[in-house]
Amino acid sequence: MSVAVQPRQRVATLPRLLPPAGADASLGAHIERYGHLPGLRGEGRALISAVEASGLRGRGGAGFPTHLKLAAVAAGRSPIVVANGIEGEPASHKDSLLMQINPHLVLDGAAAAAACVGARTIVIAVNRSATSAHASLAGAIAERAGAGSHAQFELVTPPDRFVAGEETALVQWLNGGPAKPAFVPPRPYERGVRGRPTLVQNVETLANIALIARHGPDWFRELGSESEPGSMLVTLGGAVGRPGITELESALPLRAALERSGDSDGAARAVLVGGYFGAWVPLVSALDAPLSEAGLRPLGVSLGARSLTVLPHATCGVVETARLAAYLAGESAGQCGPCVFGLRAIADAIGSIAACEPGANDALRRLRGVAPQVTGRGACAHPNGATRLVASALTVFRDEFAHHVAGHCTARSFEPVLPIPAGRAEWR
Repeated sequence: MSVAVQPRQRVATLPRLLPPAGADASLGAHIERYGHLPGLRGEGRALISAVEASGLRGRGGAGFPTHLKLAAVAAGRSPIVVANGIEGEPASHKDSLLMQINPHLVLDGAAAAAACVGARTIVIAVNRSATSAHASLAGAIAERAGAGSHAQFELVTPPDRFVAGEETALVQWLNGGPAKPAFVPPRPYERGVRGRPTLVQNVETLANIALIARHGPDWFRELGSESEPGSMLVTLGGAVGRPGITELESALPLRAALERSGDSDGAARAVLVGGYFGAWVPLVSALDAPLSEAGLRPLGVSLGARSLTVLPHATCGVVETARLAAYLAGESAGQCGPCVFGLRAIADAIGSIAACEPGANDALRRLRGVAPQVTGRGACAHPNGATRLVASALTVFRDEFAHHVAGHCTARSFEPVLPIPAGRAEWR
């Protein structure tokens, strides 16, 4: 596929995905900013090749090579595209912001993906609680229809549950079932929504496809590393100067990312990498690590939801982890015994330790014994993610666990750092 690169956007600078603060989100302003999406009729295979050459990987958590998913769905008959904007991760808000302030780039990406695989139906899935993103997308879809677009966009709002954005859970909900992960195979690319081959792709990934369609793979590779090129949206929280969403080049060292956010007050001790399915890492060990899968692998962590939460020294890592463990236990889909009972046992044990109860030493032994029995035992990744988080806390906050077992907590602040959603939505 031949892509005409616009010289004014050729320079490898940021932001690419996020428009300037307060920018007009209308279709006219979008075209002025990015230019028209090239005509892709009959060019689907060529665009898949361009995505492959770009090295784009999914921005939703798993980091799967995007071109492989496109090619797999394109091989089926009557496929459907699902733009996954479900952000069940409480510590991440990047997708909601992208859909809110740059809805037309997401729609462009969904349309380009549909051209890649030969789909006519495009479903856009947004959290029910993401009302601003929903309104922005609804307005953008209506604006396109008024401008004569024939793209068939369907905007839907699955329930706000932690696992509702997992692709099999989303497909099951779209087929009229609960938003719970399904036992596989078949995978969605084989038989998904309405029994048809389905591409479930994160909205940030789709927005990047729209940019690659405009500017080509070489432009995309001007940022990032050879193995993980491009830019990415990251949610920074906790003890940082300016919490919020930022766009960074892939493989930027964590130290540089924190400096760009205004750094912190210097009173930080650990960072939760990858959200609630991620892991705690001592901040001093992570500062020079590149923010990429390859760069974080030596630390035993992954980018995951691309959420980075810096824990202040004054806050207790045991207490924070206990809060997260209780939340994750409550978010079990209830389909597997090891997840239902194992995660509750883990949450109860670490909760007892966090409260410095008299039996905290026994609770610590139970915690160390139960966690390995839960890992790898569920139908989805939920128990694996929860136990990964707790296992990292046992290592990083070893001294704090010892203090709690001895009957006291050394924290100077009990102000919660990591957000826990209030209430629980239904599964349908």
